[in-house]
Amino acid sequence: MTKVILDAGHGGYEPGAVYEGRNEKDDTLRLTLAVGDILEENGVEVAYTRTEDVYDSPLQKAQIANEQGGDFFISIHRNSSPRDNQYSGVETLVYDLSGDKAALAEAINAELAEVGFRDLGVKERPDLIVLKRTEMPAVLVEVGFLNTDADNELFDREFAAIAEAIAGGVLSTLEEAGKNSPDSGAGSPGSGKLYRVQTGAYRNRAYAEDLLYRLQQQNYPAFLLYEDGLYKVQVGAFAQLDNAVQMEAALRRAGYSTFLTT
Repeated sequence: MTKVILDAGHGGYEPGAVYEGRNEKDDTLRLTLAVGDILEENGVEVAYTRTEDVYDSPLQKAQIANEQGGDFFISIHRNSSPRDNQYSGVETLVYDLSGDKAALAEAINAELAEVGFRDLGVKERPDLIVLKRTEMPAVLVEVGFLNTDADNELFDREFAAIAEAIAGGVLSTLEEAGKNSPDSGAGSPGSGKLYRVQTGAYRNRAYAEDLLYRLQQQNYPAFLLYEDGLYKVQVGAFAQLDNAVQMEAALRRAGYSTFLTT
């Protein structure tokens, strides 16, 4: 079975970046667990370096990952700049720009750009322990700047879509690398399809955001996608068709108009 190691940056007495009472370690743990849930729903085995507010050094995190073994290691962080509101966007760090790790980094950045973040690119950081000492392809994702108000607003408003974006980048890279989960492609390994449930498409973004808000308030993993001149509200990204059908049925019972898309 395909296996991914997820690392929530910082933790315990080491809060990471801090801004107006907001701690990086809290954002990273919440997002990491959400990404893990989506990957598990899509048949990927997930292991974590932490699932609660504890501290391990970067070397310990690399050792935990190596002991668990896996196809990818993904460390989730929030960025910080010398001055508040100085920079905005996402960037993903890798040991070097080669192989599956670079493909994974590009895929995650592309998905997060669809959510609304500025894509600051993929950058080499061979000095980082969690990238240098892990024995599987590893990336470190900086999900917006913690001391930039616009990035925090986007992080909070589109949290479910951000989790879906990171998971979607992982799933698509696993497919490209031929490391397919048992339930990938509606029971046919290698098909590469991700099924989503669409609940609305609007030319007016405000209408789409209203629907998105209602879905997220009901704990559906909804996100907003701009495509073909329309703001599309979609739910989930499922490798197995049966899971998408179940989600569509639940949405219809809740009173939403739906159709399946890929």
